[in-house]
Amino acid sequence: MHTCRVCDSTDLELCVDLGNQPWCNGFLQKDEIGKEPFYPLRLVVCNNCNTAQLDYTVKKEIMFGDHTYLSGITSSLSNHFKNIAINALNEFNSRSLSRKPRVLDIGSNDGTQLRHFKDLGFECLGVESSSGTAKIANQRGFKTINRFFNLDCAKSLEVKFDIINAAGVFFHLEELHSVCEGIKLLLEEQGTFIVQFLYMKSIIENGAFDQIYHEHLLYYTVKTISHLLERHGLQLYNVSLANIHGGSIIAYASHKGNKEITPSVEKFLREEELAETNEIITYKNFAKRIEQLKLRDLAFLEDCKSKGKKVFGFGAPVKGNTLLNYYRITSREIKYLVEKNSLRRNLYAPGSHIPIIIEDEFEELPDVYYVLAWNFKEEILRNNQEKIANGIEFYFPVDPAY
Repeated sequence: MHTCRVCDSTDLELCVDLGNQPWCNGFLQKDEIGKEPFYPLRLVVCNNCNTAQLDYTVKKEIMFGDHTYLSGITSSLSNHFKNIAINALNEFNSRSLSRKPRVLDIGSNDGTQLRHFKDLGFECLGVESSSGTAKIANQRGFKTINRFFNLDCAKSLEVKFDIINAAGVFFHLEELHSVCEGIKLLLEEQGTFIVQFLYMKSIIENGAFDQIYHEHLLYYTVKTISHLLERHGLQLYNVSLANIHGGSIIAYASHKGNKEITPSVEKFLREEELAETNEIITYKNFAKRIEQLKLRDLAFLEDCKSKGKKVFGFGAPVKGNTLLNYYRITSREIKYLVEKNSLRRNLYAPGSHIPIIIEDEFEELPDVYYVLAWNFKEEILRNNQEKIANGIEFYFPVDPAY
């Protein structure tokens, strides 16, 4: 990419270079080991609109046509989605409808978010690009269309929605402006678009560089998401920060001028300005911190090895592969990745080739769990008190300050 994905400027500046890496959700069968393609993983920042983004696109058909991620695996995320649905329902407390409120969930995955909307009486529809997860959602009774959402998809639906939700999908979009136009087309006049995304300010503060990977083409702040939406006649009117994934923005938008803008929007914009979140120097300093984290963690793993400690990875999240590949960690340092998601049974992590084992199907225990699924720290520690009491160490390479 030589032009900004948001504003079309050509003034892009390289800030973080994580080298060539495989597509991080491309988990491997045994006979595929060593055959996976590698792509540049570089973060650039637009000097015009300040949006951080990748300068290389792995085609959406490769990344999202089918994959093994399931949003219903962790209770923390499901509970978060439940709160989103409850808050969305509150949008209708001040006005009555002669029908059920309609919700469209873009990137609806296995239907976890749709389930919570349905439980509250919404008429629900999901659009999901991954064929396997869309099939799971439909089998669970959540109507889901298996295709990529864009303007053409929107035109085919022939109905408008009171709520359009996009959770953890808006930074994935290769067809960014077509998707925005589709949302504008389908949103009822007094409707609300809920966009949820990893907050770049939190990523920087947490040192969570592993959240940079090929599926995440864009890295938003409140300032930059606002710029994008305004280009398409949409306007933020309420913003909050949730702890999920180490810090995610929940932003509410409407057709421009149709909702009263709350003080929360100005609050976040002011905080970003004070922290210089959108400044190039902040990203440059972030790159230096990544190098420091690499040295720290490799020293920790080397110390474990010298003391004869056995180390397993806890979780096989997509983002973990960014860290493993940038640190050049292999099965020499981490013997297995222990995972809940049965779709990853007998697979291997791309690049590092560490084998994945399913948590309830394996009795061998390590001395140390190197926790790649750090964003669910509280849930992990709560569920593993017995292991901790027996002396197993849980090491968090990223430890968000909630």
